[in-house]
Amino acid sequence: MAKSNPVKQSAQGALNRFKMEVASELGIPDYENMDKGNLSSRENGYVGGNMTKKMVAYAEQAMSQGQNSAVSSSAKTRFPRG
Repeated sequence: MAKSNPVKQSAQGALNRFKMEVASELGIPDYENMDKGNLSSRENGYVGGNMTKKMVAYAEQAMSQGQNSAVSSSAKTRFPRG
């Protein structure tokens, strides 16, 4: 079964830059080029978890400023068919 990728191709680069920014903020330099297998699950989880925190905070702020349509149109949820 083919794995589906919910990230639009045009957003992939921005998400990778965001990941590197968050890793740098967490004190993990050169995250892009390092072997992630040499990091603990906790360290790798911190990067993804902090990305999620920041994205949720951004969406909450946008919604509180009345930008509901911008948030909902940019965050379509798709459920895999099973």
